This record gives sequence, C-alpha cells and structure tokens, in this order.
Amino acid sequence: MSFYNFAKFVVKSYLKPKYKVQAIGTENIPKKGSVIICSNHISNYDPPIVGITCPRPIHFLAKEELFNNKLFGFILKHVNAIILKRGTSDRNALRQGLEVLKEDNVLGLFPEGTRSKTGDLKKGMPGAGFFALRSKAAIVPCAVVGDYHSKQPLKVVYGQPIDMNSLREQKASAQEVTDVIMDEIRKLKENH
Repeated sequence: MSFYNFAKFVVKSYLKPKYKVQAIGTENIPKKGSVIICSNHISNYDPPIVGITCPRPIHFLAKEELFNNKLFGFILKHVNAIILKRGTSDRNALRQGLEVLKEDNVLGLFPEGTRSKTGDLKKGMPGAGFFALRSKAAIVPCAVVGDYHSKQPLKVVYGQPIDMNSLREQKASAQEVTDVIMDEIRKLKENH
C-alpha cells in the first residue's frame, strides 16, 4: 500500500464519520486521463475531505507555510502536495502542476486562493483558468456543501466536466475560464 493510500485510509476513517461525509457525483470524475478538480474553500479540512471522496489520487497545490512544520511538511510531500508561494506568480508550482496533468494525473485546486470565512464564494483567481487552458485536462467543478460545525452531513458534490471547446474557440482569458468554473461551483452549491 502506498503512503498516499495509507494516509487516505487513516484520514477517511476519522473524517468521514465525524462529518458524515457524503460524496455525490464521483462518476463525473474521468477514470483515466488528466483531470483538474476545482473546489470552493471553506475550511482547512477541504483538501483532505475532497481527497478522501475522490476515487483517484489528487495532487493539491498547498501554500508554502504549511510545509514549515517538519512532520506536516513530510506528510504533505508524501501525499502529492505541490508547494505554492502565494502572492507571486510561482513558476515552479505552475510547471509542476502542468507536469502532473501531462502525466494524466489529477490536480486539485481551490480557485479562490484562500478560505472563505463566510462560506460565500469569492472571486476565483486566474490560476485555475491557466491550468485549464494550458492542458487537455477534464475540468471537474466540486462544491463542499454544508458546515463543519453542523450536525448535518457534509456533502462533496462533483459536477460534470466543463466543456472547454467553446471557451478555447472564443480565445477566453484565464480569468474568464476561472469565472466559468466558479459559476459551475456556485450552481452545485445552490442545487445541494
């Protein structure tokens, strides 16, 4: 068993019953080929919650500060996290993210860039659009719906892949593509 699968098993054993996690729409995640999963961001628990509900291993971009703790940094590196220097155009993180997609893996992004303290969707940053336009990956919107402090089940909803053909034909900008992705995440939240 790989470290990733072991960590997923441990985290799932703890988080799934604690938050009564329900995964909806996992069949929308292609079983093969490159995929970008774009989710809203309401809690520090979002990456592991999305990670345990996705049937494929995910490579998340993670802010550099999370790697400062040696133990946590070690774990992050071994569960496919890519170090991201926030506030800059981190070319190394962009290159690594594109490499993940080139190798037909799954890249996990939180387009808002930081957690929403109110739970409302914030404007997405152009990074998600950059990866979508620079790769042939399927773009799967994802919404974490609910409240980590509620007794209600926490839902992780995966939508159908976004059709990128028309956006490419229109020569949409990275920001315009991100706006479309965020709109799909908004619809998932509203419908669940």
